[in-house]
Amino acid sequence: MRTEYAPDPDGEPDPGEIVWTWVPYEENDGRGKDRPVLVVARQAAGTLLAVQLTSKRHDADREWVPIGSGPWDAAGRESWVDLDRVLRVHPRGMRREACALDRPCFDRVVARLRQRYGWT
Repeated sequence: MRTEYAPDPDGEPDPGEIVWTWVPYEENDGRGKDRPVLVVARQAAGTLLAVQLTSKRHDADREWVPIGSGPWDAAGRESWVDLDRVLRVHPRGMRREACALDRPCFDRVVARLRQRYGWT
């Protein structure tokens, strides 16, 4: 998997951006919710790879990367990226762009993803 940092405030999701999209619950029972995700890669088929954000750590056994606070959270809460669950999402499923994550923070997330999954 090849990651890139290519945010472009054009209304389309790009690697390096935090966007809102529907994320199914891990139980895969048809339920889920609209939540922010960090887009980390674009696939040749036109889909994107993303990791979900949360404002609280849910499970100590999971791997989290802190990314601070930003405009993706109206309450200004600190956020974490969940590395244990990489989502494949379609660009048309994105509801809105929130912002571009700063490059050093994006690079930290991607370095951990590369280490964990062997990506280039």
